[in-house]
Amino acid sequence: MRLDGRRSSGNISDRRGISGKAVGIGGGIVGLIVAAVITFLSGGGIGDVAKNVFDVVSQQPAGQQSRATQLDEEDQRLYDLASKVLAGTEDVWTRKFREQGWGEYEPPQMVIYSGSIQTGCGHGSAQTGPFYCSADRTVYIDLDFFKNMQSDIGASGDFCYAYVIAHEVGHHVQNLLGTLDKAHSEMARLTETEANRISVCLELQADYYAGVWGNVDNEMFGSIEPGDVENAINAASKIGDDYLQKKAYGREMPESFNHGRSDWRVHWLSKGLRSGDPAGGNTFTGKYPPL
Repeated sequence: MRLDGRRSSGNISDRRGISGKAVGIGGGIVGLIVAAVITFLSGGGIGDVAKNVFDVVSQQPAGQQSRATQLDEEDQRLYDLASKVLAGTEDVWTRKFREQGWGEYEPPQMVIYSGSIQTGCGHGSAQTGPFYCSADRTVYIDLDFFKNMQSDIGASGDFCYAYVIAHEVGHHVQNLLGTLDKAHSEMARLTETEANRISVCLELQADYYAGVWGNVDNEMFGSIEPGDVENAINAASKIGDDYLQKKAYGREMPESFNHGRSDWRVHWLSKGLRSGDPAGGNTFTGKYPPL
């Protein structure tokens, strides 16, 4: 992914020197699977709905504490990448909001942390993976997640990491448009299985929005290099509910899907990458799966 000469975002905060007390529920993707399946595979968006996971892990004390954080060259490179990708989402969605007549785009904040952190949605842990909290309109990322993606799920590459960031920003777009509030209100009155289906629609739409970002960012900045799209598609195929459940438990549990099957995630990410049109991402069509 070409990022040379790109601006960095002013909406990013580095809090790797201060974090909450570490929470032990397993590591990496496996930890995410355990925490997520306990509640509902991290719910209607590994963002605002990640609060459900936090409620589980925050049963332990979560006081703030200072901690020494050893940062290496790769840590700094990934921080710079996250900052430039966030800036790219700001540029893309500012343009698209104006084109769609959605008003002025209000960008989210991004917090880079290490281990665990207090958020507007509760006590956040790196074990839940990157997440968006609608209560404070902030994307939270522990950069070790990117370092571990190759070993945990066999996915890597800068555009792959950018896809993860753009997906979480996609939840912010949903929040600004009122989609999150509407979906969560409806989920609250439904059975768990029915609520999970709405969660799938939220996640697939965030994948689509990530694809839209990739399309428009490339148009604006020429950012996509050979192999980038393939890396992102590979990542999407490795974070489907079916893939993660098989990895953790050796079987699928379709009634608990709330992010969608791998092929569904690939479908919507690919569709967004092809179109670049945010209006084409209606995953709430009334049919399930929304393909």
